[in-house]
Amino acid sequence: MIRRTLLSLAPLLLCLHFATPALAQDAAIVITIKNHRFEPETIEIPAQKKVKLVVKNLDAAPEEFESDDLHREKVVPAGKEVIVLIGPLKPGTYKFKGEYNPTTANGTVVVK
Repeated sequence: MIRRTLLSLAPLLLCLHFATPALAQDAAIVITIKNHRFEPETIEIPAQKKVKLVVKNLDAAPEEFESDDLHREKVVPAGKEVIVLIGPLKPGTYKFKGEYNPTTANGTVVVK
């Protein structure tokens, strides 16, 4: 009976074993928008990895996270946050900006 129970649990335990490292690496990079600026303005990410950006807008007006380099465009409502998935990317420098405040809201993703 115990052997049969253990054998029936084996596939579940195997799945948990392989899923755990992926969950541990699922850290997000937080970028805030405040006073029509991105903070931090520059972030570093590893090459050839998928990365989750959490863009939080602390301003009273909406802003748009836009990047021709990253092929991403998302409106971030005032007081809200959005998730932007990027990568995997080759090493290099990728620009992003705030569409509504392009003179002040600028940033860079450095991929190493």
